[in-house]
Amino acid sequence: MIEIKGVTKYFKEKKKTIAAVQDIHVTIAQGEIVGLLGENGAGKTTLLRMLSTVLEPSEGNMFIHGINIHKQPDKIKQRIGVLFGGETGLYDRLTARENLAYFAKFYGMSKHETKIRIEELAKRFGMKDYLDRRVGGFSKGMRQKVAIARTILHNPDVILFDEPTTGLDITSANMFRELIKSLQREGKTIVFSSHIMEEVEMLCQSIIMIHKGKMIYQGTNEQLYTEEESTDLNYIFMSRIVRGA
Repeated sequence: MIEIKGVTKYFKEKKKTIAAVQDIHVTIAQGEIVGLLGENGAGKTTLLRMLSTVLEPSEGNMFIHGINIHKQPDKIKQRIGVLFGGETGLYDRLTARENLAYFAKFYGMSKHETKIRIEELAKRFGMKDYLDRRVGGFSKGMRQKVAIARTILHNPDVILFDEPTTGLDITSANMFRELIKSLQREGKTIVFSSHIMEEVEMLCQSIIMIHKGKMIYQGTNEQLYTEEESTDLNYIFMSRIVRGA
């Protein structure tokens, strides 16, 4: 379970203090897939970076499985997987296998466990043909597969994705969506931001909408459709922003 209680994050910009995220309260059940929607600059990435322990809230607290993630970050890092948009975190001079083995050390995985897990993920993502090639020559889709494998290498309970399908071709994007479904079947909790409404409708049971740092909706898709008397998520999203709900 993820709990976000009264979280605000301030950034200083020149002589101004800006609230990137304001007084967010969220509860996400274990095994739930949640879509995070908002315009560029709405605060989605800031929220995900705080959940990943990269940033600390200015106010409020965040908990994963009852653990305060900023008071006990070392306990949480073993239980979360994170992939931010445009940041694969891979080393071009290393092969895909070497990259994964490198990150496995940070998670305290044994050599035997690492070897088995890499082979398992290579098969799952169709990476066997290029597992021992240097990442520097990979296409974006190939790099993204390796980055996703890195994200779930240590079998985390909670997985955070920031616009993971942006820039991917149709085949790679569909592969990712099937992965999300399979991870949910394994009981994982997944939070991902996206600008692709069809993707959110297809994969998510719940939605969080953020506008100018404030949460304007949290709940199930069905609740939202009932409230708005529409099932057109794109229309609903734009309507809520215009209303400033």
